Amino acid sequence: MANGWTVSKTETDEAYDLIGEDPLNGRTYKFQVKTILHRPDRKSFVIQSKNGQGEAYTKAQADYIAGVLATDGEIPRVFYFENTGQKEYWSIESTAAKRWIELPIALDRSTLTAVGRANESKTEKAAI
Repeated sequence: MANGWTVSKTETDEAYDLIGEDPLNGRTYKFQVKTILHRPDRKSFVIQSKNGQGEAYTKAQADYIAGVLATDGEIPRVFYFENTGQKEYWSIESTAAKRWIELPIALDRSTLTAVGRANESKTEKAAI
């Protein structure tokens, strides 16, 4: 939401956790949200992307994997990337922001205002 995405949480039992509408192209995508585990011994982050049966999510189940890195006393960091059907996704700490797309947590009110105006315009056109 902070970056203009319109997000909906599933209310039924689905393989994905969220549906997000991209503010740039208007398309909707399925997101599976996972916790990012920090591995200081390897200076790495890992996201275990397995369903309840221990299998990797298929592209049909989730378009993107979103990872949340929550460290005590720090602002959480959120990354996302395309689901390629792996059970684990690894990144070195120093390159995580280059390999994965980081979503800033900060609220950008100008983006929300622009998206709000675009949505109002769509609604007005649909009513005509």
